[in-house]
Amino acid sequence: MINISILPLRKAVLSSISDARQAFLMANEFLLQSGRPALFEVQLAGLTPEVTLQDGLFSIHPEVLIEDVIHTDLVIIPSLVGDVFSATNLNTGYLSWITAQYKSGAAVASLSVGAFLLAFSGLLNNRQCTTHWMYANEFRTLYPGTRLADERMITDQKGLYSSGGSYWNLLLHLVEKYTDRELAIRISKYFVIDPDRNNQSSFAVFSGIKDHGDDLIYDAQSFIEKNYRDRLTVDELAGKFSTSRRTFERRFKQATANTVVEYIQRVKIEAAKQQLETGRKTVGEVMYDVGYTDTKAFREVFRKVAGISPAAYREKYNNDMGERYFSIPFSKPFSMPFISPRL
Repeated sequence: MINISILPLRKAVLSSISDARQAFLMANEFLLQSGRPALFEVQLAGLTPEVTLQDGLFSIHPEVLIEDVIHTDLVIIPSLVGDVFSATNLNTGYLSWITAQYKSGAAVASLSVGAFLLAFSGLLNNRQCTTHWMYANEFRTLYPGTRLADERMITDQKGLYSSGGSYWNLLLHLVEKYTDRELAIRISKYFVIDPDRNNQSSFAVFSGIKDHGDDLIYDAQSFIEKNYRDRLTVDELAGKFSTSRRTFERRFKQATANTVVEYIQRVKIEAAKQQLETGRKTVGEVMYDVGYTDTKAFREVFRKVAGISPAAYREKYNNDMGERYFSIPFSKPFSMPFISPRL
């Protein structure tokens, strides 16, 4: 029997708790239907006998307190909601128990934004993980010692698991890990989930880190985002902001977690994505509009950033009805909603 302990965290996303529980209970049902014994013993293991969520609208009563759980095989950390720093601090009472269970042989899986609590435990130091793409900048700032692969939908490393925005893909991965591919596919069909989605880049909206406190780099980011159509080089940018290339590159990477070239590419591709989503231009026209002249280079960079080709992205996200019945003027400059007021 595989013992699974789901932690009903304060400030947790309620569905991530119930979905995790239901995924493994349904796996048991399918196992029984196929003539095999149930495999998973699932329990909610909490710090207190009651946990309230969403301003008291929902109440969870864990089946067991963590102090009474001597051993478990899998710990599931649900996703968090709201301010991640305060949400993490509200749940620090779980950390020593999570660490002790991992050192005793248990696997630990964080669902989406739950990666912040797992990283706070120290178990992810010098290891890879992912989280919801919207929280990537914040995660890198808080946990620079963790290698964030925010393009990944799941990570699996030495008994530590994490998921991107869709935690269902990690749940299916865990079901397959403990049983087999056939059962995981059956679970995916029951819950109508794509079992092989391994990249969340196409869902991400890029907005660079802006609250780093380096005025020169902030101004450089603003310039790049306003002039993304131009052919921008590192040397020209360094000269414009009166600094050496070496110093400029070092400060830029330190402030934004991207190299200058990566940042330029991501800004250009974000502009391309927005046009492909809503416009009537061809891929080639969009390519020229964001400052690329080499079709192969544009496609390679687009796939690297977005996870799929420009044509596939356009097919997936463009509103055909909007293209058919609405006339979209393209004479006005394309605006980039990147720059936000400083905090």
